[in-house]
Amino acid sequence: MNRFDYQTAFSRNIGWVSEAEQQRLRNTRVAIAGMGGVGGSHLLTLTRLGVGRFNLADFDTFAVENFNRQAGANLNTVDRPKLDCLIEMALSINPTLQIESYAQGVEPDQAEPFLIGCDLYLDGLDFFAMPARRAVFAACERLGIPAVTAAPLGMGTALLSFLPGRTSFEDYFRLEGYDEYQQYLRFLVGLAPGRLHAGYLVMPDRIDLVAKRGPSTPMGCELCAGFAATQALKLLLGRGKVLPAPWGLQFDAYRNRLRRTWRPGGNRHPLQRLAIRLGGQGLAKQLDAARDRRGDSRAETPGMDSVNDPGYE
Repeated sequence: MNRFDYQTAFSRNIGWVSEAEQQRLRNTRVAIAGMGGVGGSHLLTLTRLGVGRFNLADFDTFAVENFNRQAGANLNTVDRPKLDCLIEMALSINPTLQIESYAQGVEPDQAEPFLIGCDLYLDGLDFFAMPARRAVFAACERLGIPAVTAAPLGMGTALLSFLPGRTSFEDYFRLEGYDEYQQYLRFLVGLAPGRLHAGYLVMPDRIDLVAKRGPSTPMGCELCAGFAATQALKLLLGRGKVLPAPWGLQFDAYRNRLRRTWRPGGNRHPLQRLAIRLGGQGLAKQLDAARDRRGDSRAETPGMDSVNDPGYE
């Protein structure tokens, strides 16, 4: 086996980054919570970029239904911890990596310890892991750590960057005071104001916020990694313009389109309010169907009191 050499392994990065910048990347620490379809690709992409230090968290194991999109999912990893598998893959690229691992995931009250000493946070959490996500982004704001989330949507990605002193995650998404289903809806609407992916979804009923499932593609996850790693490079090296929220970027390879969005006020923006109202109608139907499946005879649909609250005036 050839002896590993950092300079040789990442020499083909030089030209797009300088030798000095490559060394800076080697000495930076990036936190990634979630090692699934998005987080796993984030880790491998940044490892190949030459980032040398990571804080990584995940409590889940691989399953066959992960095969369509998750970098570490294959027959050899089924039932194995995602965190262990992705660390092995990253170390096989760069055995000198310094990795702090959190096998219990990130509990909301442990968000700050997970982030201490990090230069950047990349969001790889499951879409529905809202308490952990809100806690980590709030901790990033308190600690002054830039945070980037890239969502795989269809055959594209939507990206938002939350920078210290600018619009925060909570100010943008406005999740406080809403039940879990409304939080999912508001997060989904806020991620991609451009809605480039919506036109070619052939089976809309496969997006089920109540059952906590939705369709995905490998292209979406890999495009997330490319977009997020590019933002990471600019933030870690302090070069290149980064558009902070409420600015966002959405690229869709199927539609051949890139859209730059601006939603001042985040989900308070009139267009966002309208999208949430329309989405709330579909969510109400999903909740009604779930109630019927349970045989719940309650007259009111749970969780929909907020559809007509002042946030939609």
